Amino acid sequence: MARFVMVIDTSKCVGCMDCVVACKTENKVPEGFNRDWIVQDVIGSYPTLHLEIRSERCNHCDAPPCVYCCPTGASHVHSLGGVVLVEHNVCIGCKACLASCPYDARFIHPDGYADKCTFCIHRVEKGMDPACVSVCPTRCMYFGDVDDPNSVVSKFLASRKYHSLIPEAGTKPQVFFLA
Repeated sequence: MARFVMVIDTSKCVGCMDCVVACKTENKVPEGFNRDWIVQDVIGSYPTLHLEIRSERCNHCDAPPCVYCCPTGASHVHSLGGVVLVEHNVCIGCKACLASCPYDARFIHPDGYADKCTFCIHRVEKGMDPACVSVCPTRCMYFGDVDDPNSVVSKFLASRKYHSLIPEAGTKPQVFFLA
């Protein structure tokens, strides 16, 4: 069974925001809202500092609290690759999923439902990469099936140091950042 993950090489990301614009365009995200964003994080202590630039989004967790707390079942895990999605016509906009997400990866769409990154599942189902991955000018973003040992994401995770965000939350995030 496939398990989709995203791997981002922070040594190559320049924070250009092409991924953010591509997502907004591809998914018709309303003005003032984002499904992904850029973070600049200074790691270490003086004089040994390191600037990490990250493209962040929903982490499509293996243990997603947003799915567990949804009273209507609108938040669910897609059968293809374990992608966490929201059925807009089932969501009542109660914000329980927003409160449960340690990554602040959701927002309430002006039409009243919870919205978030979908790993562009509509593109993935057609064999394409998510929009953010396809436009990255530095090619720092990778997407694929971590259960396939020959996939680029599996090879990176087997050969490079990496981290995920807030692992102590126990959500088992599926977005990884290469050191």
